[in-house]
Amino acid sequence: MESVSVVTVFLRHRGDVLLRKRSDDAGSYPGRWDAVAGLVEAEDPAETARTKIREGTGLGGDAIRFVRRGAPLEVADEDRQTAWTVHPFLFDARTRSIETNGETDEVEWVAPTALLRRPVVPDLWTSYRRIAPTILSIADDETHGSAALSTAALEVLRDRAGALAVTEHVGEEQARGRLVDVTDRLLAARPSMAAVHNRIHRVMDACAPELEPAAVEAAAHTGIARALDADRRAAEQTADRVAGKRVLTLSRSGTVLEALLRATPAPEVVVAESRPAREGVDVAETLAEDLEEVTVCTDAAVAALLAEGDVDVVLVGADTVRPSGAVVNKTGTRGAALAAAREDVPFYAACAADKIAAGEEARTEEGNRRAVYDGTRALHVRNPTFDVTPADLVTGGISTEDGIYDAASVPARAEEAASRSSWREAL
Repeated sequence: MESVSVVTVFLRHRGDVLLRKRSDDAGSYPGRWDAVAGLVEAEDPAETARTKIREGTGLGGDAIRFVRRGAPLEVADEDRQTAWTVHPFLFDARTRSIETNGETDEVEWVAPTALLRRPVVPDLWTSYRRIAPTILSIADDETHGSAALSTAALEVLRDRAGALAVTEHVGEEQARGRLVDVTDRLLAARPSMAAVHNRIHRVMDACAPELEPAAVEAAAHTGIARALDADRRAAEQTADRVAGKRVLTLSRSGTVLEALLRATPAPEVVVAESRPAREGVDVAETLAEDLEEVTVCTDAAVAALLAEGDVDVVLVGADTVRPSGAVVNKTGTRGAALAAAREDVPFYAACAADKIAAGEEARTEEGNRRAVYDGTRALHVRNPTFDVTPADLVTGGISTEDGIYDAASVPARAEEAASRSSWREAL
């Protein structure tokens, strides 16, 4: 049996992935659906992955972004006497406009669960599962904000429901139990992130009490598009508030990042490095690709920089907004808010309204202690991931897709979230 190494590259855009129907001229598996794929032609399969994206779709450079690489898998095809070593990759694409080559008859952007319903190349679903988000990857993620993690949670729920609908032949009650179980595990993975909870609850509430897997699959996929639209509109609203200003921010918020890049005229931005993961440095580097004036500073310097009087606005994201209007966000947010209030600098939190939580319950997460201290002394170590900024320190308000929320307007939205979280009562 011949051994052949190939890459299988899933391009993702707004929750869909690109599938290509192989033409009669394809060297293998004509008429079947595949992702972007090809023979490994470089020492590092990642280099081949980018080459195959460019050759198969015309996309490259800033039009694609690497997300993750999956563990290789072995696929034996007895009919072809070929042992494939498949190297799976996931890239995000900024556009769906692509070019095709002679090996492709058709292309479609579809939910990944479409792989379960089409004639595909061998083990394509297994390849996808190697790069798909998981409950563990969501729980362990210390880089992305809650907007990104909430859509990842919806992807997990969609994929699990799709598998139950197509390949796992179980009874209605057992399917319902499995969906409730994966929901509970997703909610427990990020207990402090209201967007994860609200977006998952919206799907389950819409499908209860039956929780029929195909219905949950469809609702979760629709929920991804809805969430991305809400996050985009929140960024657009926020961009108007920071246009042409000198803005201080910290940590990583997709909404904040997009708002700063959309703002016209372009703002000047100061980014706190956001220890211990220092995701703020990556944000500063990303901003510097498009903005002329970007500064990175230590977290400890935030108060001093605000005191210098050279900052017009402090803008942060929010992992959760409590019914009181208090903002739960990356540790360092409260200190920045206190310093901003002392210097009379407006302080905004930017997020989709789905981040408004149903209750005031205090939920905290601790990061890796070794990120703070990896010595041998018997020290107690604290590495809280989030802190709580009281509503009265959020002086500019909470900038959402619906406009500015102040502390008085938050409770009504919290009541809506609470009503959607009661779907279990109907089971």
